Amino acid sequence: MSATESQNVLIDRQFGAQSDAYLKSAVHAAGPDLAYVTQRIAEISPAVALDLGTGGGHVSYAMAPHAGRVLACDLSERMLATVAEAAAERGLKNVETHCADVHQLPFPDGAVDFAATRYSAHHWTDLPGALKEMRRVLRKGSRAILMDIVSPGVPLLDTHLQGIELLRDPSHVRDFSVGEWLAALEGAGFVLRKVATHRVRLEFQSWVERIGTAEVHVAAIRSLQGQASDSVAAHFAIEPDGSFTLDAAIIEAEAA
Repeated sequence: MSATESQNVLIDRQFGAQSDAYLKSAVHAAGPDLAYVTQRIAEISPAVALDLGTGGGHVSYAMAPHAGRVLACDLSERMLATVAEAAAERGLKNVETHCADVHQLPFPDGAVDFAATRYSAHHWTDLPGALKEMRRVLRKGSRAILMDIVSPGVPLLDTHLQGIELLRDPSHVRDFSVGEWLAALEGAGFVLRKVATHRVRLEFQSWVERIGTAEVHVAAIRSLQGQASDSVAAHFAIEPDGSFTLDAAIIEAEAA
């Protein structure tokens, strides 16, 4: 079993059982990034839109009223079943679910007119490879919007961020910095059109409950927070109950 295949098994195990929690998550159901992708797809009105790592399906639901077809892709069959059910309940008949690995998509070259991914890329084992696959299925000139938590880029802050993310979710790979994102996009055949950053506050208890973090790991995260330097605590705005704030980015690129 390859590293990617092994990681995919871990992701499916972590998220499949929590599909309903992600559907109902307030953090995932709203935000400036979701508002932005909704605005842009309404302006573009693509025939075929792709949602990579759909999770609870919030990007797919936002895209559906403005696209001919929406391809909601995820590794977890259980997550996709939740998305299909929620889409049907909302009357979104153009949402199609596909169990697929972002590194090897089951779509022809140039078959997609718009692509988006949100809160998924930090699980990808090969960011440049996944972006090249996204570029392959996109028609030339089409837009892609990529949204995720990002590393501040400072080693001290990055170490704390990756540490608590991995303790919370063993399927975590990396929160990439904006610089890493831009380099990977350029290498994959994209032209940058826009970058915007914002901050996301995470309420600690719901953050760990949503993914089912083991109690021993919850305690370890709280220990790391309690021992964090003043600069780390200030950057992440660590609160007495463990709640904190992360950096996030919205990146729009064009398939060259």
